[in-house]
Amino acid sequence: MEKVRTELRTKQYSIRTEKCYMHWIRYFIRFNDLKHPESMGNVEIERFLNHLAVDRKVSAATQNLALCAIIFMYRHIIQRDIQGLKYQNTRTPRRVPVVLSENEVRLILNQLKGKYWLLAVILYGSGLRIQEALSLRVKDIDFESKSIFIFNGKGNKDRYTILPKGLCNPLVAQIKQVRELHQRDISEGAGMTSVPPALFRKYKNTLSHYGWQFLFPSANLCIHPYDGYVCRHHLHASAFAKQLRTAVRLSGVAKRVTAHTFRHSFATRLLQNGTDIRTVQELLGHTYLKTTQIYTHVIGERRAGTRSPIDFIL
Repeated sequence: MEKVRTELRTKQYSIRTEKCYMHWIRYFIRFNDLKHPESMGNVEIERFLNHLAVDRKVSAATQNLALCAIIFMYRHIIQRDIQGLKYQNTRTPRRVPVVLSENEVRLILNQLKGKYWLLAVILYGSGLRIQEALSLRVKDIDFESKSIFIFNGKGNKDRYTILPKGLCNPLVAQIKQVRELHQRDISEGAGMTSVPPALFRKYKNTLSHYGWQFLFPSANLCIHPYDGYVCRHHLHASAFAKQLRTAVRLSGVAKRVTAHTFRHSFATRLLQNGTDIRTVQELLGHTYLKTTQIYTHVIGERRAGTRSPIDFIL
């Protein structure tokens, strides 16, 4: 398992992918009575995947993730390619995204407070993914150009997106709280922020500057998983998810709402307001236009005013 961890870090996989792959590889080994992977092959892999599908009833995406982890281990650690497997990547169903109306967004936001309200407003107002929003640092907010810089987003891509004018004052207040917390950390002998290892080596002497601090810092200090220094990471996504579930329940909105629903609603609303689809693609950070085009399927006016036959009767 230590070899797997080393290989993942050598290939610059994210810490979330590392944890996920390590989990599924451990699960695979334990499921097969702690046999070493070198002594196992297609039969054991297929039996494990069947267990996930039949007994655990996991989703297609989870099955594919478990298979990717196992194939990674055999290809890069055991140095053996798995061939002739009677199991291929399960085709995940193509879903039309759930979109909130303006009134539904307003009802949910009314049930959120403080940093959780601000986080939801950024998701809806700027179209960020939840991890992109949580990873924002003070220096990424540009009030003059009204833009937000997303560093190392999905696909290891940087981009800019819009900063809503109505968010300027709340963000100034949030940054003031971050500065006060940072000053308290410095007075207690801490004050460093969490960064990837490469950035730690490059900017080690400047990581105590408040501009590097996360916009939504965690409540507690922690030990950096790679470099071992005491730092303050960002708020965990599960903390926001818990607050959002409560807000949705209290708001009375009957739809299934996650953090990503705000991003879907952002894209759909832009297209409804006549924004060019290429601009929406750029703001969302999509590599392919086809990915952005899914939002055209949820716009009610896409059928050019076609009326249902029942409307002529009712």
